[in-house]
Amino acid sequence: MVGRHSRTRIFSSPAGIAATAAVGVALAVGGTVGAVQLTSGSGQSGQAALDLTPTTTPASLAPSSPTASPSASASASPSATASPSASRSAQAASRGKVRTAAPKPRPTAKKTTPAAKVLESGSCGASFYSDGQLTANGESFNPNELTAAHKTLPFNTRVRVTNPSSGKSVVVRINDRGPFIDGRCLDLSRAAFATIASTDVGALTVRYEVLG
Repeated sequence: MVGRHSRTRIFSSPAGIAATAAVGVALAVGGTVGAVQLTSGSGQSGQAALDLTPTTTPASLAPSSPTASPSASASASPSATASPSASRSAQAASRGKVRTAAPKPRPTAKKTTPAAKVLESGSCGASFYSDGQLTANGESFNPNELTAAHKTLPFNTRVRVTNPSSGKSVVVRINDRGPFIDGRCLDLSRAAFATIASTDVGALTVRYEVLG
């Protein structure tokens, strides 16, 4: 406002005076430059004149501007500590990798036993025996072992005995002497003879091979 305005109001009651004072205070707080003159009229009792001419706005009544910035107020309050976030590994997921075919297991080579060298072969009669206490090399005779008696072969010599009629064969170890019957060169244990023929036969012609 450029000019200065003066308004004169006359109030005849205490309530009017109080209302006028309240309006003057409100105008002073709002920074309005003006004059309110309260004059008592002639011939009226209880009237009072009040001149309120605020020149400056009271500092105490001036609306305080918020000086604190939102950031300052925010910093004053305790901030919650951020929980550690799970960090993903830089390594790619396994399903994202190019899958390669699993190597096929290589078959294990079977160890082959070299064929025994045949030192001597022939045909002769063979029988079996199941009684005996000691063999010629000092072992206890066991009819259930694959052993045989021969007249001249060294002890522990291995001999393959084959039944030509059935093609069945058995390898026996020489640990005894015999048989002492013409036409027979081998006397097999009962278990060895039963492998190639029935024990009911008693004796038969066999093919033998002395293995080295």
